[in-house]
Amino acid sequence: MQAGILAAAGIISRIIGLLYRGPLHNVIGALGWGYYGSAYNYYTIILLISSYSIPSAISKVIAQKLAVKEYRNAHRIFICALGYVLVVGGVASIFLYFGAGLFVKGASITVLRTFAPTIFIYGILGVLRGYFQAHRSMVQTSISQILEQIANAVVSVGAAYLLINITMGSLELPTDEAELVKRATYGAVGSALGTGAGVLVALLFMAGVYFLNRRMIYKRVKRDPHTELDSYQTILKMITMVVTPYIISTAVYNLSSAVNNSVYLKAFLEARQLDEMELSSRWGIFVGQAQTISNIPIAFATAMGAAMIPTVAQTIAAGELEGTREKIATAVKMIMLISIPCAVGLFVLARPVTGLLFHNTRVEEDLATNLLMALSLSVVFYALSTLSNNILQGLGRVNVPIINAGIALVIQTVVGVLLVGYTDLDLYAIAIANTIYSGILCVLNQFAVFRELGYRQEILTTFLVPTFASVLMGAVAWAVYEGILMLTYSPKISVVIAIMLAACVYCVLLLLFRGVTEEELRGFPKGHLLVRAAKKCRLMK
Repeated sequence: MQAGILAAAGIISRIIGLLYRGPLHNVIGALGWGYYGSAYNYYTIILLISSYSIPSAISKVIAQKLAVKEYRNAHRIFICALGYVLVVGGVASIFLYFGAGLFVKGASITVLRTFAPTIFIYGILGVLRGYFQAHRSMVQTSISQILEQIANAVVSVGAAYLLINITMGSLELPTDEAELVKRATYGAVGSALGTGAGVLVALLFMAGVYFLNRRMIYKRVKRDPHTELDSYQTILKMITMVVTPYIISTAVYNLSSAVNNSVYLKAFLEARQLDEMELSSRWGIFVGQAQTISNIPIAFATAMGAAMIPTVAQTIAAGELEGTREKIATAVKMIMLISIPCAVGLFVLARPVTGLLFHNTRVEEDLATNLLMALSLSVVFYALSTLSNNILQGLGRVNVPIINAGIALVIQTVVGVLLVGYTDLDLYAIAIANTIYSGILCVLNQFAVFRELGYRQEILTTFLVPTFASVLMGAVAWAVYEGILMLTYSPKISVVIAIMLAACVYCVLLLLFRGVTEEELRGFPKGHLLVRAAKKCRLMK
């Protein structure tokens, strides 16, 4: 249920993020997205190393203390974690600002420097989110994510619009190349300011929630009967020992985008001696449109994984091995029930979905459509590997995901370099390498979980039934879209109706084929209403 709450918030946040991409793309253009995407990849790496893993790591450590009711030690960990991120986040922000030229070049340097303060703010936000997640309460984090994305959307579009208007005098595209680069740079800087504004709003909300609950927190700490207190030195050492593997694991896991960026914008540029602006524009379509859309379904897996870390940590600490297996099996099934139909839907409706969200030229639309189709399979792989990555961390096997991600990254890099250098696949080579990376990581992580816990995932209703139902759903979605398009001549109306009908068809097929039980359906948010509706429609006994 908590994973469902966090997943719903994650999906809402991704949808908000997706909806504002269209207006923002109209303001900053594909070149602006290219500069923003290049800077964002390296900002993400520094964020991963310094602050991004904090919520997961802190939630695990505090959850272990809460499992044995050591409330005073749990709160001391929280205080020590705040001190940790203030130091680490501050150093990382300064390094990113002054060392931006080490990662990117040209216009992207200014954009990357704009991201620097966000790293410091995110660290504090991460500790607060991890604290509440450790209590197995995802509502606070969920609301903060939605507020973060709303503020991000408003400020990104607004700041980009104002900066371009102030510096260029209007939104008109200049004909001079230098002026075009200048316009794209300021647009990308505005987008980066939006990212920082979103994190700041989320931090203010989480700080307010903590302030409102402080009396209850301190009362529980005061009543804690445990007399043995961990020293701050011991806690800091424990945090460092736990956070460091999380950092390495998460950083390696997410290095894929940065490597792809380097392979395409550096290796491809040097090998083919092509125009840098043209490549940056095409890269902007890849990261700003195709990859952004494909990442939406993965939000559910990310949320489920975040919820699983404290859950697994607590059940393992309590010695409930069988309960751990059951929770993991249920989580994997829920992930597949959602990610498989999403992957099929994105493949079948790639063109109308892209057209619904972005205003492109015909050439840009063709490229975005084909890239989204090429990335659709990776949705399933990334969803499962994201979940299994967090499960392994919850089990304390933090080194395993590092090794697996490293193996997958090496193979992806080799494949990417070979395809980019010796074929004419262009950006499709990056899409193929990305899918190979996620597939290898998925298999390695899942095998590690199986080996660690000695359980086997049920195959029929977890993989086969959702796949069969999704294929039928995809056929219906395509037929409905084409049929309504012939009647209305409106791709946007047609795709919206097709998506809604496809979702209904998939749910009906899933119930008819007994792909989900009543107990599992009740596990979804508002599951009792879903069960009641299914029984009224005679889809469930």
